[in-house]
Formats: sequence, C-alpha cells, structure tokens
Amino acid sequence: MKKNILGWLSYDFANSSFTTVIVTVVYSVYFKSVVVGKEGIGDSLWGLSVSLSMLIVALISPILGAIADYTRSKKKFLFVFCYISVFFTGLLYFARAGTVIWGMLIFMIANIGYEGGNVFYNAFLPEITTKKNLGKVSGLGWGIGYIGGLSALVLSYLFIETNVPLVFPLIAVFFGVFAIPIFVFLKESKTKRQTQKLNYIKVGYKRIKNTFHRIKDLKELSRFLISFFIYNDGIKTVIVFAAIYGAQRFGMTSSQLIIYFVLANITSFIGAIIFGFVVDRIGAKRTISITLLIWIAVVIWAFFCTNVTQFYGVGLLAGVAIGSCQSASRSLFSLLTPEDKHAEFFGFYAVSGKAAAIIGPLLYGLLVLILHSQRWAILSIALFFVAGFFVLQTVNEEKGIQVASHIFRKE
Repeated sequence: MKKNILGWLSYDFANSSFTTVIVTVVYSVYFKSVVVGKEGIGDSLWGLSVSLSMLIVALISPILGAIADYTRSKKKFLFVFCYISVFFTGLLYFARAGTVIWGMLIFMIANIGYEGGNVFYNAFLPEITTKKNLGKVSGLGWGIGYIGGLSALVLSYLFIETNVPLVFPLIAVFFGVFAIPIFVFLKESKTKRQTQKLNYIKVGYKRIKNTFHRIKDLKELSRFLISFFIYNDGIKTVIVFAAIYGAQRFGMTSSQLIIYFVLANITSFIGAIIFGFVVDRIGAKRTISITLLIWIAVVIWAFFCTNVTQFYGVGLLAGVAIGSCQSASRSLFSLLTPEDKHAEFFGFYAVSGKAAAIIGPLLYGLLVLILHSQRWAILSIALFFVAGFFVLQTVNEEKGIQVASHIFRKE
C-alpha cells in the first residue's frame, strides 16, 4: 500500500478517538450528569454546545477550503486544526461539577478543531487514489477509524469508573500521537502555487462566490448536498445523544456504555469495509439508499425497545449503518466534485454536514426539555432519514460524474 494512503488512513484512526470518546460516549454523559447535573437542562445545553460549534465550522469551512485549495496548503491547515482539537481536548480535564460555561466553551473549541480539520482531510481523498478505487479507500478509512475509536474506548475503560476526567487528556495524547503519520507520509499534490502576496480572506470569499455559480451547473451535486444535509442531521444527532439515551432510558453505567460502543464500533468497521466494495459494485447512490433504510429501522427499533438487551441489538445494527453510510456519502461527493476544486467543494460538503448538525442536536435537546421523553425525541430522528432518502432518489449519479469531469475544462 502506498505511503500516501497509509498516512491518510492513520488520521482516521487518530481522530476517531475524539468523536467516539468525547462526542459520543464519555464526555457527553459526563457533561450532562456531572458538569450540569440537572435533568433536562443537560440535554439542551449539550445540544446547544454541539450546534454552536457546528455553526462556526459551517461558516468558516468554505473559506478555509477555498484558501487551502488556492494556496495548495491543505496539510498545513490540517495540522493547525488537528492540534487545536488535541490541546483543548486535554483541557476538558478541568471541566468539573458546576463549570458549565467552561465545559461548553472548551468542548466547542475542541470540536471546531476536529470538524475543521476534516475539511482538509476529506479533500485529500481524490488525490491519493483513482476513481475506480475511491469507494474501497474511503471505506477502508472509515473502517480504520472505527478500529481507532474502539482502541480509544478500551483505553478509556481503564479509568472510567475511578477517574473520568483523566480520560480526556488520555484521548488528547492518543489523537495527537496517531495523527503524526499523516504529516510525515502524505505528500500534497505538487501544483503551481501563487507567489504574489494575496489577501486570502478575499480570495476565499471570491472563490466561494464562484463556487455558488458553479453549483448551478452541477444539479446532481446540488441535489445530493440537499439530501446529505437532511440525513446527516439524523446521523449526527444519533452520535451526539446515543450514550445519553442509553444512560437515561435504561440506566446504563459508563462501563456498560463503553462495552456497548465497542461492539457498535466492531460492526461499524465491518459495515464500512463491506459497503466500500458495494459502492464500487452497485454505485454510491444505491449504497446510501440501502443504509438509509437501515437507519430508519434502527430508529424505530430504538423507540420500541424495552430493555438493555434489545438496545444492544439497536447498537449493532446502527454500527453497520453509520460506517457504511458515511463512507458511501464521501465517495459519492468525491465523484460529483470537479477536479482541482476538491478542497473548495469539500468546504461546501462540510457546510452541508455541519449546518445539518446544528438543527438535529438542538431539536433533540428541546424535545427532551419540553416532552420530558427521550423516546419521542429519538423518534423524530426518523424524519431526517425518510426525507433524505426521497431527495436522494432524484440524484442521477452517472450524469453527475460526467458533468463534473468536463464542466470546468474550459477554465
């Protein structure tokens, strides 16, 4: 395997520790039960923290992507955002009972670093492999990521019952160390750089404006972004509230939650790898459609399940859906994106995903606050998957790939 691909894969292994342990399993529950410690309010404040950080990322991602693409400096930007996340993840150690503002602020900055870095990380995908193998490499990336998340969960298990705050600097070290290979082995494509001094903020805004005009000619990409905006809202909400749902509704302990998500990560790994091959066989659109049907089944089952054993089944099925859906989505977007515009367009991919993540977590938190029910709040997530599925059916994948390959040759 090429060093470029190995380096790229290592980052998925590294940063999955953040989303798995901090966003999903440990810090989410710790923030609600210890830092805030009030029924209902904790859900709302956690949803608000996620939504605000996603809003900031949504606003800056297109600018960062355009600047990085213009200056051919994706790896430098990735480094900065990566270690912003690492540093502030370590600072979560100081979030204790009653430090609500601190706990929210530090998490938000860490999440901005994590999500912002993904703009540049995802933009490397079309550069390190061929269109023929795009699905396989993307699926392998998600699969390796779930192994990373699983490894981080196992490490967290050592301290989860005795010293939860110690988990956060441990994950910061994990993230920071295993991210190093991408900066050593991944070589950015050598293209002509701008040598004159430029106002990169203006450059970024100008290219964003141009991108809006270009998207008008990329109707299939536009339709996919709308679909992705909708169904990714559901996925992000599941990620943010899954552990809280298990702890609140079934009384699951921190140790039980870690075991739960270890098992879910195993099925996520399997799903990402298998569906990576499925993408190359039947196409990304059909693959995503299948995974969205699985997601609908997951949410309905979560609503009706009555005990922990059934909830474990929900987690195993959700694991298959999350790895495969996100991998196939990244593959389809890469195929519908014009060459030499990868970072710029992945900025809009980030906007679609992050802006979606503003609505779902906020809505879920508000529903819990108003209805005092985790069950009805989680049922609302099914609406995102159903709507996203129907919008996706309007996308012509073959036409979109053809248009993306030819539309900018005149430039």
